[in-house]
Amino acid sequence: MPVDNRSSGEIVQDLVENVQEILRSEVRLAKAEITQEAKKAARGAAISAGGAILAIFALGLLLWAAVYALALALVAWAAALIVGVLVGIAASVMLAVGRARMKQVHPKPETTIRSVKENVQWLKNQTR
Repeated sequence: MPVDNRSSGEIVQDLVENVQEILRSEVRLAKAEITQEAKKAARGAAISAGGAILAIFALGLLLWAAVYALALALVAWAAALIVGVLVGIAASVMLAVGRARMKQVHPKPETTIRSVKENVQWLKNQTR
């Protein structure tokens, strides 16, 4: 086994430098993870917003046509009520699906957390 001729001060200094570099690496990893998750969330939100705008226009026109079509067989208020209830059901389903997709976004940097725990354990083992 090779003998380390360094003083205890030098060893402590090396240990401190290594811990500092590990911490800097962990911070870089956390930033990268958070940026990646934020980009995923932003893409999903942008696509959802664009789709929602188009859906509002299309839905408005379709609902208008549906009310007019039903008004040929029913009184106008009943036609509007039926269409309104159907739209409410569709909106509820869409909101549930959107909420489920937003839950897939993980704001915690899980890889970094796991790595920090491993580094803490390593550091504990080194200081014994």
